[in-house]
Amino acid sequence: MFALPHLDLPPLRGAAGTVRLPGSKSISNRVLLLAGLAQGVTEVHDLLDSDDTRVMLDALRALGCGLEQDGAVLHVRGLGGRLAVHEASLFLGNAGTAMRPLTAALALLAASQGGSFELRGVPRMHERPIGDLVDALRPLGCGVDELGQPGYPPLRVHGQAGGRLDTAQPIRVRGDVSSQFLTALLLALPLVAGQGPVVIEVEGELISRPYIEITLELLARFGIHVQRDGWRRFTIAAGSRYQTPGRIHVEGDASSASYFVALGAIAATAAPVRIEGVGSDSIQGDIHFVAAAQAMGAQVQSGPGWIEVRRGRWPLQAITLDCNHIPDAAMTLAVMALYANGTTRLSGIASWRVKETDRIAAMAAELGKLGAGVVEGDDFIEVTPPARWRAATLHTYDDHRMAMCLSLAAFNPLAGANPPQPLRIQDPACVAKTFPDYFEALFGLVQADPAEVPVITIDGPSASGKGTLAAALARRLGWHFLDSGAVYRATALAAQRAGVPLDDEAAVARVAAALDLRFEGDRIWLAGEDVGDMLRLESTGAAASRVSAWPAVRQALHALQLSFRRAPGLVADGRDMGTVVFPQATLKVFLTASAAERAARRHKQLISKGFQASIADLRADIEARDARDRSRVTAPLKPAEDALSLDNSALGIDQSVDAVHRWWRQRNPLDQG
Repeated sequence: MFALPHLDLPPLRGAAGTVRLPGSKSISNRVLLLAGLAQGVTEVHDLLDSDDTRVMLDALRALGCGLEQDGAVLHVRGLGGRLAVHEASLFLGNAGTAMRPLTAALALLAASQGGSFELRGVPRMHERPIGDLVDALRPLGCGVDELGQPGYPPLRVHGQAGGRLDTAQPIRVRGDVSSQFLTALLLALPLVAGQGPVVIEVEGELISRPYIEITLELLARFGIHVQRDGWRRFTIAAGSRYQTPGRIHVEGDASSASYFVALGAIAATAAPVRIEGVGSDSIQGDIHFVAAAQAMGAQVQSGPGWIEVRRGRWPLQAITLDCNHIPDAAMTLAVMALYANGTTRLSGIASWRVKETDRIAAMAAELGKLGAGVVEGDDFIEVTPPARWRAATLHTYDDHRMAMCLSLAAFNPLAGANPPQPLRIQDPACVAKTFPDYFEALFGLVQADPAEVPVITIDGPSASGKGTLAAALARRLGWHFLDSGAVYRATALAAQRAGVPLDDEAAVARVAAALDLRFEGDRIWLAGEDVGDMLRLESTGAAASRVSAWPAVRQALHALQLSFRRAPGLVADGRDMGTVVFPQATLKVFLTASAAERAARRHKQLISKGFQASIADLRADIEARDARDRSRVTAPLKPAEDALSLDNSALGIDQSVDAVHRWWRQRNPLDQG
């Protein structure tokens, strides 16, 4: 996950490939609560791992549920409808799917079994209304104290053991603010339906009905059958009791699928974008986003558990749509509207105002920065594509869906942006709420013009610290990292393993051309084996110095090195990155340090790994290697003419990264003005 203050996206021009979706947030937290309330052990498969599910898991653990992780399967031992603890303080972040159902369930359990529970969240959660749920609970006999602003969390629910609940009369709840209030009651009231049926009546027009269908479907899997009279009246049968289904699977998140459906509709021309984990058999209402995308021009095929999308009509067709049935996924339509042939109007989205942020106001503000024409109302938004696209820094309001939607604006070259515009996503880590690896997944599918992908090169002599600096800088920027020294070391290692003499230029070049190498964080994989430690050996380094002198080897590895230039950007370190491999790099740095300092650093590194070494021998080897690298005919070690020099003899790694990052900001157009 990109735990960065911001992430810069270059202009993007195409997309293809396969993405596997994380589990649905809506299903995950409902399943967790149901499993926690049920009798028996439930095996939960493919549970979403995100901020929202983590706070629900923490709450269930605090309430005494047994939780045991076995690989990808979570075993939940439920409470069987009986409180195991009678006092707890629960922090629920900004998870409405945890705050509202837990409030209802604990209010009912505390009122009948005794207890006191506080439920709190982040500041934004304390701005999200819960008063309509409180108003439905109090007439039942539940004790609910509002600890802050009336009608909003934080709350305390409490009661005395043996308390009686008044469930003889219909329980009334508003349905026109959030469907989560009705879901909370539907999930909680089976706990107290033992003596007679319990009726819920909805006041006002029920919004987000597909989310209620998810709730009813999952209730049935846990043994609770609800009789529904339209969308106004719901009856829970007398004697209802939660029972584990034994095993339950969480399907992929249909709301998250919307970003990749849109991606295919906008940018998949040569091959489709394939989405796995959700498909035509989905129980989620947001699967109907697919029909809206088709109305705008997407070509879609789907089956059980999968969807494939290509671009069809282009530009996309502007639409007018009541989005009451797909409130979360509708946000993606607002960004797709940037690529349409007129004004798109999305209505029935009043619930946007009480989500993680005021999404109507937020979307209007951010699309406006890009140059779009936007009109907002109480329950609608109208979007007209930009006449002239602008580079922009886009705020995400600590809202995961804002971050994911807005990333699609990077495809502005396909809408005729001239010049193509980069954009900045503030606080990209907010996607952890539902899709922690969203940006990694996105970058695995997209294509960019290499000339528009920024590159920073870090060249320098052996043991100057260029690899450490480049890796740290790449992490700070959220970019890809190319350790060219590791490429040559891997070539030498692969040649030795294949029995190829290192002085046979043609044979080593053939090994280089077939090199199966990938970087994964701090690990380096050669033919599926983690060889990071072997590549750091002095013997491997010496062998790499020999093979790197061969022109045929360097030519064979050139294409591999160029392939690392992918969105959102690349930091490449080596000895000829700025002079030969990436001569048009946006920023070139030549890193230096004294031979004595480099020998001391290498000695410390080797000793820490249990290898014996002499500083004097290391210094002599470094000086000899410097002379050899400077004098070789092919790609001699030297700074590029436009490189900035940095002597880090007296600098720590953080100081070195700060210096190069400062130089980058001076050249980055998104940091100007």
